Amino acid sequence: MVRLLDGVPHVLVIRDPYDKWGLPKGHVEGGEGEWDAAVREVREETGLEGMVRGPELGCIDWYFRGDGGTVHKFCTFFLMRSPGGDPVPEVAEGITACLWLPLSEAMETISYDNAREMVARAARHLDGRADPDSPEAQ
Repeated sequence: MVRLLDGVPHVLVIRDPYDKWGLPKGHVEGGEGEWDAAVREVREETGLEGMVRGPELGCIDWYFRGDGGTVHKFCTFFLMRSPGGDPVPEVAEGITACLWLPLSEAMETISYDNAREMVARAARHLDGRADPDSPEAQ
């Protein structure tokens, strides 16, 4: 999720239930596609709506313990533009803060390596350095 603030690209970061900084993310529900899931998760975690779709940035995966065992999750990220509105952390979803940060500051703040990589890929797209034939540009 990016937005220009005073002409500078900013990334929306959230503080998750583990008190770590990351990006809005979640999982596909029912028959929805990855884009629909991404939009829904951003709305649920931050209250923002009206996202404009950009290119797919890639997929991350991670493991966590839950429901009596280890769970392996996957999440596809998209470069999204947020045209307006103020993010509000959805405490019921475990989100305790939402901040718009310049790209470099977001890279320093995000707690997870795989989420930092998604921001790096977004930055390459924003400054035109992404290879259109790479998987991250598809």
